[in-house]
Amino acid sequence: MTKAPSSEGLRPYIEIARIDHWFKNAFMLLGVALAFFYEPSLDLAMAGRLALAVFLTCIVASSNYVLNEYLDAEMDREHPTKCNRPAARGAVSGPLAILEWGLLGGLGVGFAFTLGSGFGLSALALWVMGCLYNIRPIRMKELPYLDVLSESLNNPIRLFLGWFALIPDQLPPLSLAVAYWMMGAYFMAAKRYAEYRTIDDPERAARYRRSFRHYDLRNLMSSIVFYLSMAGIFGGIFVVRYKVELVLAAPLIAGFFTWYMYMTLEDDSPVQAPEKLYRRKGFFLYALFSATVFMALMFVEIPELYQFFQMEAGDLPSLRRLGE
Repeated sequence: MTKAPSSEGLRPYIEIARIDHWFKNAFMLLGVALAFFYEPSLDLAMAGRLALAVFLTCIVASSNYVLNEYLDAEMDREHPTKCNRPAARGAVSGPLAILEWGLLGGLGVGFAFTLGSGFGLSALALWVMGCLYNIRPIRMKELPYLDVLSESLNNPIRLFLGWFALIPDQLPPLSLAVAYWMMGAYFMAAKRYAEYRTIDDPERAARYRRSFRHYDLRNLMSSIVFYLSMAGIFGGIFVVRYKVELVLAAPLIAGFFTWYMYMTLEDDSPVQAPEKLYRRKGFFLYALFSATVFMALMFVEIPELYQFFQMEAGDLPSLRRLGE
């Protein structure tokens, strides 16, 4: 790996931190909403703590992005667009990239523990998953199906980060965490499907991502159906056990996943770069509306629904305390 050209200065190192990907930490919002659902007494005084939690999560995520770009440089040169990334075009010095990775990870995880052991351990888990995903000999991103499952595990980890930022000593409902994991796996498998179609050359695809040696369009589509089914099952468990009002959001959520699949099947699909999906204004507005309805229903009570489904609305079950 060559040193960065002096004309570029620090710019390549800022780019590989992928600040434009920080929006993915919006997945913390479900954990935040869940915390307010369980502890309505939480108030705006927690805003400072929450802002710090989001910032530290972004720092840890950037550490993982730096590692990913540096170690993937050779493979990215086989991709039609990722070949323009700073590391792939030789604009990044290896020692400086490793230093950046270590500093960001150390600062993010180190300060995370000031917000409690639950938040600190979740930040550490996010960083460790980045290492397992990228570093040999494990390098999960090269293993079929584990590549999707390991990267999408960051979804429930972010849920935990949002939750522990506000409720540091109890665990959130695990049924929703598993549903969130499988939803992330759906997104990642859709991305793999779109990438495979765009490259349209099995040999080149395998050089870009080794897991593509074992994938084809049929088994990728089959995995998408599996992940979406699992997300629906575990999401249903959460709805039935904790908040049946969320059933009213089911058509919107189904529409969201359907629209996402429709985009996945497009030529040169936009789901290959999820961080740019905001440019699809119709889809983006629909996603915001669906998320808003879901969050609002978390705090609405509709007794008639319990009568309709012949269910009893009971008190929320107690949560497990951290360490049990």
